[in-house]
Amino acid sequence: MSLAAPQLDDRHFQDIVDGAKKRIPYYIEEWTDHNVSDPGVTLIELFAWMTDNIIYRLNQVPDLHYVKFMEMLGMSLKEPVPARALITFWLSAPQEMQVPIPAGTEVASTQTETQPSIVFTTDEPFSIKPPDWRAALSFVVNEDNERDYHAHDVGRLSKGLENVNVFSAAPQEGDAFYFGFGNDISRHILGFVLDCDPAGGAGIDPTQPPYVWEVSTGSQDDPWARCVVDDAEDTTKGLNTPGRIRLHLPDMGRFTVNKQNLYWVRLRLLHKDEYESRMRPYRNTPRLRQAAVSSWGGAAWATHSQVISREMLGQSDGSPGQSFQLQVTPILRRRPEEMLVVQDGEENRVWAEVPNFAQSTAVDTHYTLDSVTGELRFGPAIRQPDGSMKRFGAIPPRGANLIFQRYRYGGGLEGNVQANIINTLKTAIPFIARVVNRQPASGGLDAEKLEAAKMRAPALLRSQDRAVTEADFEFLAREALRNTGWGDYRVHCLQPLPSRESRIIPGQVYLLIIPHIQDPAQRLRPSAAQLELRQDDIYNYLSNYLDERRLLTVRLDIRAPVYYWVSARVSVRALPGTNHAQVEATVLERLYRFLNPLIGGRDGRGWPFGRDLVISDLHQCLQGVPGVQFIRNVEMFVTVPGEGPRGDPVETVDIVGHGVIASGIHEVVFS
Repeated sequence: MSLAAPQLDDRHFQDIVDGAKKRIPYYIEEWTDHNVSDPGVTLIELFAWMTDNIIYRLNQVPDLHYVKFMEMLGMSLKEPVPARALITFWLSAPQEMQVPIPAGTEVASTQTETQPSIVFTTDEPFSIKPPDWRAALSFVVNEDNERDYHAHDVGRLSKGLENVNVFSAAPQEGDAFYFGFGNDISRHILGFVLDCDPAGGAGIDPTQPPYVWEVSTGSQDDPWARCVVDDAEDTTKGLNTPGRIRLHLPDMGRFTVNKQNLYWVRLRLLHKDEYESRMRPYRNTPRLRQAAVSSWGGAAWATHSQVISREMLGQSDGSPGQSFQLQVTPILRRRPEEMLVVQDGEENRVWAEVPNFAQSTAVDTHYTLDSVTGELRFGPAIRQPDGSMKRFGAIPPRGANLIFQRYRYGGGLEGNVQANIINTLKTAIPFIARVVNRQPASGGLDAEKLEAAKMRAPALLRSQDRAVTEADFEFLAREALRNTGWGDYRVHCLQPLPSRESRIIPGQVYLLIIPHIQDPAQRLRPSAAQLELRQDDIYNYLSNYLDERRLLTVRLDIRAPVYYWVSARVSVRALPGTNHAQVEATVLERLYRFLNPLIGGRDGRGWPFGRDLVISDLHQCLQGVPGVQFIRNVEMFVTVPGEGPRGDPVETVDIVGHGVIASGIHEVVFS
């Protein structure tokens, strides 16, 4: 049980007024008019108001002590975390030369009378490059009824001197047409102008063609990733007429196809189990008479921040413990190029930021910077028992100029804007026509509140910034993920115990991570791809952060949990006159919410790790559904991602310690 902080004085304004009025007869018996119109009562209320203010400030004393204790432990309130968004830069027209997007390019939302613009800044330089088209291949069934690659002359195809089958003469599932490029066109908008023969490609619904565009990723485990087709820029009607297609490409990598190591974009025919509604197969293959490829833009990562460069803080007076104030706060977590420069005459020296001066000596050029208040401080000098003065950190020479080379400010929840909100280019760039964020920005967090820091302090004291126990690993992992803007990831540490059936590797520790999904609709029904733990910058940062704090003998394995995909078939009797569609939606919503690794379980914080699922859990989940007279039967099936009930129903799904439940496709049957 936590200890409640005492309230030093619990009186309020009215309590003080009432108490003063009760004492009037003891001091002035002839004062009998206690109405608010009496001048004496007015004075009582005035003094009560002043006293109430003093009591309010007095009750802040425990918080002040808490802050001082935190400072003594080296704790500080965490700075805000900026949201990130992928910003698409559209060209006015394709260019023959590269179009550079410099790092620090500012884009923003539209300013209104009540809402200031929200500014994002690109993180790294990005160049929109014209594609270097080098190869065209068909992967089709040949005359021997075997699949084979057929190469086409890119020069002739681009000049309209070819007439090629895109797929097999009788299109087969898995047929593909490949475009190979010599340069990396990751995150580009790739435009195809295709002269398709109207006599080919019959049999399909032009609004739902049975193919998908994909790019090579360079990964052996997952070599292909889907592209997004711009709906407003696909005029070929499923490769049935001349037209254009524009693709938004994800990150790409080199891949070897037909002995050619290139960056590939392919058009693949879907398998029937991948079909969406209204999709139908081709009866005969589309034919391509001419093709041209160009870049129409690209997408660069941007952060909700603005940059201040070479801010002059002042001059040093040569004394220890000096402090200076940065102009704009709160300040975001510093990058390597963001530092203090001490300019002494002709010499410029870079100083290093440290969390505290505990390990600093008199020659260490260190400083601390409070991200929330913007206070920059140099090391103090403390008198020792023998009377000498010990300096914790060097002191800038007297008269030296202090220049903060670069820092970023911003961040917070307001940066988590919806799609298409960022639409203004604040820095003019030649050939750029417009900008937009096609997906919502995510990851923004406000600066830490004192109440949150109070909850963090006990865990910090237990771990002492070292990963030893399971709780230490989980706490430090959450700390690291918050620094990246992904504090909502689910984290679970598992240290396997020896058993009779199996042996364990000494020192083995598993850290299980479930990624957070920003979109509520996708969070309700996460796909296998969304739950996959990618080895990206966040993964690498977390791994390095924990490697610095774990024991040398610990083998740390960061991975996703094992997902047990479960589907339910529910037989329902609805009340007379009830809307069946509404009842079905409610039942499905409950099932998807309950059998969910992110928001599932009884507490809504995700299905517990290692907790078995029994059929009675589903009965309990479906109790009290509006419009349901009774539930006739509930069946549970073990399935695979994206599929419904399959095989025989089961009564129990046994979960291993590193596993959680996820939903397949559920079915509701009315009887």
